[in-house]
Amino acid sequence: MKRAVITGIGAVTPIGNNVVDFWKALTKGTSGAAAITRFDTTNHKTRFACEVKGFDPLQYMEKQEVRKIDLYTQFALAATDECMKDSGINLDACDRNRIGVVIATGIGGMITFEEEVLGFATNGKIPRFSPFFVTKMIPNISAGQISIRYGLHGISYSIASACASSNNALANALDLIRLGRADIIISGGAESPITDASVGGFNSIKALSTLNDTPETASRPFDVSRDGFVIGEGSGILMVEELEHALKRGAKIYCELAGYGAASDAYNVVATHPDGLGAVLAMEGAIADAGVTKNDISYINAHATSTPIGDISECKAIDKVFGERTHAISISATKSQTGHMLGAAGAAEAIACVKSIETGIVHPSINITEVDPQFNSHFDFTQNKARKREVLVVLNNTFGFGGHAVTTAFKKYE
Repeated sequence: MKRAVITGIGAVTPIGNNVVDFWKALTKGTSGAAAITRFDTTNHKTRFACEVKGFDPLQYMEKQEVRKIDLYTQFALAATDECMKDSGINLDACDRNRIGVVIATGIGGMITFEEEVLGFATNGKIPRFSPFFVTKMIPNISAGQISIRYGLHGISYSIASACASSNNALANALDLIRLGRADIIISGGAESPITDASVGGFNSIKALSTLNDTPETASRPFDVSRDGFVIGEGSGILMVEELEHALKRGAKIYCELAGYGAASDAYNVVATHPDGLGAVLAMEGAIADAGVTKNDISYINAHATSTPIGDISECKAIDKVFGERTHAISISATKSQTGHMLGAAGAAEAIACVKSIETGIVHPSINITEVDPQFNSHFDFTQNKARKREVLVVLNNTFGFGGHAVTTAFKKYE
């Protein structure tokens, strides 16, 4: 099969609206959590989130376009713009029929959906909807908008597997490259779920942290006092390119997207399997698919949402897969800083993995005051401070409501 490499990256996140700022904030241990500014939170149990800050869509599209595009797609277009520029690609020198787009989202245009339905309900239920309602809301539209903007005629679609969505998209991109169905896949995810309904809905299942007095410390994976995740938003986009195609055009190669594993807990619609069954299968699958061994793994970017049950099941799975070697693997939680970007989380975390390989730095898991004693003492959570180390192979874990489990493997390019 053909090999796939990463040749471009772009990001819009709660701690940086481009990759340079995102990575700088990650390595410094910056929290993106603060009081919600987008709507009145007075009656909510949780009144904070990890919002994207200072984002100006007019940097990426014309004013008349903005009203036609939901915020989640605006994030995706902005991150894609950076990714394309970073890749140095000359589209006119490529076969656009062989460049595809696979973009994920967990929810899609939630802001648009909520605004339109509320408008209908408060306007005497007169059906006066925006002509852009449907095309702003549907979950495939980010992929469609990217294809249209760049004139890309290859395969184009979206994936929704909850919080595993964008890792799933990267896995699909890898398959398409391996099978020779495309030369390049623009892949990743986008999400903008910070709305009344989303926050209220996640509160109703007790999934969100309620530490309203100290939001910047609320996302605390692995800490004994963690009480839920912090909802976030943004986009991560990666160029997944066939190796020979990349070499032929003289592309900068960050690393190899070497493999993936995908499985299902088949246990519960919300809770992860108590022994991390799906996570075990996904990690073992990724290791085998990448053609590496457990001894080759330097770093795991953990799903680590900061929920009491989820963090435990993931660590049980890591223990089961790696056993005594766990102590030699760096583990860190991007969500401790960005919050949980839902369908965009896996792609943003994939960029963190790529940058770790490139720079030899593992970013910290912040807000750990006291590690939960339920975790074995041999776990290295990269507590509160970034660490220099050689990073050869990284696993990126993502798990979603419904039991979806996807792990991607990134390898230093040789």
